[in-house]
Amino acid sequence: MDSIWLVLVALALGAFLGAGFLVMLYMAERRGARAAKVIAPSIPEGVEQVLDVLESAGIVLDPSNNVLKASPGAQALGLVHAGAVTHPELLALAASVRRDGETIADEISVTRGPYGEATMRLHVLVARLGTRFVLVLAEDRTEAHRLDEVRRDFVANISHELKTPIASVSLLAEALEMAADEPVQVRRFASRLSTEATRLAHITSEVIELSRLQARDALRPDVLVSIDEVVAEAVDQNRIVAAAKRVEVAVRVAPGARVYGDRALMIVAVHNLVANAIAYSNEGGRVGVGVKVDDHTVEIAVTDQGIGIEGEDLDRVFERFFRVDQARSRNTGGSGLGLSIVKHTVQNHGGDVRVWSQPGRGSTFMIRLPLADSVSPSAPAGGGERRGGSKKPAPDAAKKRSPHPVR
Repeated sequence: MDSIWLVLVALALGAFLGAGFLVMLYMAERRGARAAKVIAPSIPEGVEQVLDVLESAGIVLDPSNNVLKASPGAQALGLVHAGAVTHPELLALAASVRRDGETIADEISVTRGPYGEATMRLHVLVARLGTRFVLVLAEDRTEAHRLDEVRRDFVANISHELKTPIASVSLLAEALEMAADEPVQVRRFASRLSTEATRLAHITSEVIELSRLQARDALRPDVLVSIDEVVAEAVDQNRIVAAAKRVEVAVRVAPGARVYGDRALMIVAVHNLVANAIAYSNEGGRVGVGVKVDDHTVEIAVTDQGIGIEGEDLDRVFERFFRVDQARSRNTGGSGLGLSIVKHTVQNHGGDVRVWSQPGRGSTFMIRLPLADSVSPSAPAGGGERRGGSKKPAPDAAKKRSPHPVR
């Protein structure tokens, strides 16, 4: 009997001790949870959801500058990598907010990536989030700054370019007034006045054309344009100038090649290339204009045997107002906008323009445009047919090719 009571007492004591041990474990766990919550509180409710849908960059930093949450925009801009902020400029702003407690709004330049020297312009807002966190919001304003610089350069360039012909017109008008009794002088000054007025009108029209090309609705992409007709008209517009310099213009086309776009703008683009080739050719030279269809692309190449372009200038020839030969451009009335108009026209048609050159031997400019694949290259030419009304290409039509002109 005594042994039974001993067993029961032992079991009760064991149960009591076990219950006490479980209570101690539970209390320790609760204390640990409370301590962890004090040391590392969670992000305020709703912040994570906002960051998930935020288009701009948003980052939440803890006291050790660890990234607790980052928006997709922050990842896309490369501001966050492997749970850390990649730019010390942002960490410096976060440290300042922790130290002073005041919100900071600033604009900074940071590297675009780990390689190269490209930079981004960011508008940054840094503020406290609760008692321990810091919120960093960043908006990419690189493109806005680039456009602002382009606008300032354009205004400065056009002001400089217009100043010369305007001053010339003013001086010639004064000279006409002073030479009113001398018919020979009047005719000479009147001729020069007409030349300067024409040059001024040419610059103005090209500025307007370039501005129109940079607008969003610069062209209607639903109209079929015949490349044969574009090249023929562009070359025909330059025949008189070519004849005056005894420059031969040879043309080879790919019959039936068409693209979707604006016929008038394309004629202007090809005209500018042909006009440049003639202007920079020597008397008695030769200019070649060739069209080639290659798979789904049509290529228009204009080749001259003129002065050529130095290697360091090749990347700049499509800039506004840039001239390879300043003296020759002044004599020919060039505005420096022709190739810029070509570039924007071609880009608006979904293509590109390239240049190859050798100083003293000549240059080749090539326009590449997407071919209208719903039109057979052997179909009748036409410049006003709309999308959807053309026939399917013939099976062997794509095999027809025309070589580019040779010098």
